[in-house]
Amino acid sequence: MSLKGNVALVTGGSRGIGRAVCLELARRGAAVAVNYGGRAAAAAETVQLCRALGVEAEAFQADVADPAACEGLVTAVKERFGRLDILVNNAGIARDGLLMTAKEEDFTKTLDTNLKGAYFCTKAAAKVMLRQKYGRIICLSSIVGLRGNPGQTAYAASKAGVIGLVKAAAKELAGRDITVNAVAPGFIETDMTAALPDKARQAMLTTIPKGRPGSPEEVAQAVAFFAAPECAYITGQVLCVDGGIAV
Repeated sequence: MSLKGNVALVTGGSRGIGRAVCLELARRGAAVAVNYGGRAAAAAETVQLCRALGVEAEAFQADVADPAACEGLVTAVKERFGRLDILVNNAGIARDGLLMTAKEEDFTKTLDTNLKGAYFCTKAAAKVMLRQKYGRIICLSSIVGLRGNPGQTAYAASKAGVIGLVKAAAKELAGRDITVNAVAPGFIETDMTAALPDKARQAMLTTIPKGRPGSPEEVAQAVAFFAAPECAYITGQVLCVDGGIAV
């Protein structure tokens, strides 16, 4: 499914799943706005990789936890590319800790980035998309938001909240040909999962029916599916990319 002529904004697009999403959208012909928080060099590398695929690409710095920054980000993207067709809310953090010992500041920071960031960017992008009477919004949730996980109360709460945001926004925006969907990855090979102790990693693998971790590229395929114009009648849905964990 071609995305030629579309403009996509990917938050947290400098590495991992975000970079894979940027590259997949670029392969399908979309111009790509790569948002980053503090990794300017990594974002610049993602931009160059996108341009090598023959599309326009630009990096934009913004902290998605700041509503004014999100408004400014969307405005800057529209000024640079002339429109905004696809928003991918990918930026996220994990501040893990057990319920009884986790710090409140870590809980707040996780929700500020993962949930409020998605809310702020969705609201800013929707203003543009409503005028266009077209848009595709895809939020990265997690199977942890569906099933929970010990030691991840903050992360689980934030990702469950993203699903609620998706379902409500989908109903509000459907009449203007704007779809809002979520992709919920399972255990994916990223910088974050690479830092897991080997014992924890092996324990996680035993829970996956496919018997292996997923790749960022496999998640990107699901995002690109929702981003396509042909997916106009699919909205408010959650697609798990997890090797069968959530079955």
